[in-house]
Amino acid sequence: MSSGPPERHGGNRAAIARRLGCRPEQLLDASASLVPFGPPAGLRRRLRQALAAAAPASLRDYPDRTYQPLAAAIAAHHGLDPAWVLPGNGAAELFTWAARDAAGLGASLLPTPGFADYRRALACWHGAWQPLPLPLHWPAAFPQPFPLTPAAGGGGPAVLWITNPHNPTGQLWSRASLAPLLERFALVVADEAFLPLLDAGEAQSLVPLLADHPNLVVIRSLTKLAAIAGLRLGYALAHPDRLRRWAAWRDPWPVNGLAALAGEGLIGDLAWQRRVQRWLAREGPWLAGQLAGLEGLRPCPSAANFLLLQGSGSLEPLRQALETRHRILLRDCRSFEGLGENWLRLAVLDRAGNRRLLGALRRELRAGGGAR
Repeated sequence: MSSGPPERHGGNRAAIARRLGCRPEQLLDASASLVPFGPPAGLRRRLRQALAAAAPASLRDYPDRTYQPLAAAIAAHHGLDPAWVLPGNGAAELFTWAARDAAGLGASLLPTPGFADYRRALACWHGAWQPLPLPLHWPAAFPQPFPLTPAAGGGGPAVLWITNPHNPTGQLWSRASLAPLLERFALVVADEAFLPLLDAGEAQSLVPLLADHPNLVVIRSLTKLAAIAGLRLGYALAHPDRLRRWAAWRDPWPVNGLAALAGEGLIGDLAWQRRVQRWLAREGPWLAGQLAGLEGLRPCPSAANFLLLQGSGSLEPLRQALETRHRILLRDCRSFEGLGENWLRLAVLDRAGNRRLLGALRRELRAGGGAR
């Protein structure tokens, strides 16, 4: 049973609500891995104050093309000079420019299964890529060594793309295993979009290695941490020469004024970040334990705010049943290279959302896996 081509991204609530004839807020979205209790109150307050002004500068004026206040706040957070920071319209925009660099260097090595947006970005520039197949069973202890075989370096691809923690598996790679790869590739693109959500996740970040490796790019997203996917905000950290080149390639004002204003206050909100980390440290293992008790589903160990599920057969009927009968959205994994209908990914929600999700899964599995 198939519902047509898989979506490349989760979080398509508005489109699915139109198709189902319901309101978006009636859908429980476990297809997008966002913090379920955001955005932060301080961020909402900051935006209200800006909009309440007689002539809101964030709406009236063109954004500063250098995004100096935002870049300075991000740089201070990471202990860098602002020249090493390039804000972007979400991480997706920055992948496009990373891919333009990558395409000019040679083939890219993409761990698979992996995020389809890297392939989308490379296709913009006719960039070649090769898969690095990942094992689909791994231990529950994190961090883990990155599973790159010796033959994958040397005369092979020139560029390596890393997601840490990995999407969709949730594996957290150790910095110690990633650092030697910086000597073997002309360019390493490290997507650390989910890393700030993990308690002690920064210990595995490659940001401290930037100064000594001009071939390293680290891309972060504030979307996941603050649940602001609608604002579109991310940033790249890399050598200033590379970022100046990217800035010359792209549109003049890729980040809107409200998003830039939001980021200035959000990046230093350590209290919010600790709240998110405590939630994930508590709710992630609880949900994984509950899922492990469901017959026919195998939850894979994950350090991230999402879990990859393997089924004994196709999980497409189950996914569609949850969508149509329970108004719950799960991530279709068919767009991940190396996965198929036997896999689903679901986001860690708050306790009420997780209980609703588990209840729906139990009912459908007892009814025969959702197939009717």
